Amino acid sequence: MATDIKDTAQAVDAAALMALLPSRPRLLALGEPTHGEDTLLDLRNELFRQLVEQEGYRTIALESDCVKGLLVDDYVTSGTGALDDVMEHGFSHGWGASAANRALVRWMRAHNDGRPASERVRFAGLDGPLEITAAASPRQALTALHGYLAAHTDPNLLPCTTRTLDRLLGADDRWTDPAAMTDPARSVGRSAEADRLRLLADELVTLLDVQTPHLLTATSRDDWERACLHGRTATGLLRYHHSMADASPARMTRLCALRDAMMAHNLLAVAARGPALVHAHNSHLQREKSSMRMWEGPVEWWSAGALAGARLGEDYAFVATALGTIRHQGVDTPPQGTVEGILYALPEERSLIDPRRLTTALGDTPPATRVSPWFGYASLDPAQLAGVDGLVFVKDVTRS
Repeated sequence: MATDIKDTAQAVDAAALMALLPSRPRLLALGEPTHGEDTLLDLRNELFRQLVEQEGYRTIALESDCVKGLLVDDYVTSGTGALDDVMEHGFSHGWGASAANRALVRWMRAHNDGRPASERVRFAGLDGPLEITAAASPRQALTALHGYLAAHTDPNLLPCTTRTLDRLLGADDRWTDPAAMTDPARSVGRSAEADRLRLLADELVTLLDVQTPHLLTATSRDDWERACLHGRTATGLLRYHHSMADASPARMTRLCALRDAMMAHNLLAVAARGPALVHAHNSHLQREKSSMRMWEGPVEWWSAGALAGARLGEDYAFVATALGTIRHQGVDTPPQGTVEGILYALPEERSLIDPRRLTTALGDTPPATRVSPWFGYASLDPAQLAGVDGLVFVKDVTRS
């Protein structure tokens, strides 16, 4: 078996990855099984550079706030802002502190310098303005959408004024209270004001939709696309807050599903712009249902990758990443009977695996699922190999 397994592996590069796929996908999704490890982000950066230079990819989308990400896109495309400010305010979840993310942004700015717009690389956030314990106020997205429409359409068509939005939104800390994540009664998501805002957001998005032909001549396509992003973010946040106020047993399932639905809408918008590399957790990009055990019990939902992939077909490809060790987190050498244990015997530090050939080499006896001793690393489920277009294996992750 060892020889067969070795024959399934090759170097991790863009050319080898494309050779595994029937055609160049519009969304090439590279998953990671843990967050915050620069070893994996350095690999992502290297692969993105190759995809840009060899395969014509023009966008990278990361698991970060889509609205904050507009600051990064402005910086890499036109040099707007200062790098330190962009890293601090253009990323969510603390990702701006990553040396590898900083290196990515600097490379994108240098690559774009002096190039025409059609050849510039772009940055996009994939996630909504959501953190693990809180969701943002819809204020920024709603007021940005309203401001765009007020500047470029007949004011009589607007369903409300900014003063009305301000009154209904109230103080932002009403929306961002962390206690609302575990206590639905603390959420304002089903208040009379929130219900009214949901209706107004729907009317603003509808106005954006029906005025599209005019708006695309009166403004740039980039400005129109940003208004669309603000519209889907505002409506998505209001749905999310509505579900935060839900006291039913399905509450967490709905919240997880809504977050990935927001991600999927952002993915489809990125795909409409051209070929892109997407980088996020495996669980957000896989084709199968995602699952997690939370304080209210186990939950299952369709991932962003499953939702976008269902729409895009062969224009969506998913490459999972699996790891051998993360010793600084207590994840030591994987057991031999697991997929990670079998791949750990390969001599290379990192390898690209053809999952179809790997499945054949494994034979009829399925390998065991590795049990991770650390909650931050999600091991590979062997049953999901059939839904993977490529598998990157990194033998050892060193401390970032």
